[in-house]
Amino acid sequence: MRDLLPADWTLPLLEPHNEAFFTSGRMLIQSCADCSTVQHPPEVLCHACLGTRFTDREVRAEGMVHSYIVVHHPAHPSLADSVPYAVVLVSLDELPDVRITGNMPDTPIGEVEIGLRVVATWNEFVGPDGTTYRLPRWEIA
Repeated sequence: MRDLLPADWTLPLLEPHNEAFFTSGRMLIQSCADCSTVQHPPEVLCHACLGTRFTDREVRAEGMVHSYIVVHHPAHPSLADSVPYAVVLVSLDELPDVRITGNMPDTPIGEVEIGLRVVATWNEFVGPDGTTYRLPRWEIA
């Protein structure tokens, strides 16, 4: 498995509403406890009813590429050795309106296309406080 992100990559700020998504290594989607609306990325307010109580709904980490971009110019100097790489927007099978971004470092750029069936795996990073982060990445299903 090729690593695209450097070991010292900036990690997301963990907060109660997003910690499970970034640390569990499972596809956990935020669901409003008041109206059952699902949303991603996790937020502090429900987009539908403005509720503040949530549960995490686990879904299969499978879907299809809804859109993608091939990055040719590194957004950060530490990514210079990784270009070109694909960043995909994946529509989840169980929740087609929920879309998750990630990279596809083990897939040749020419094979990435809209409609491609993919499955998530997770890159692991250890934060400065010892917390293990698990960030989704995608590969051909």
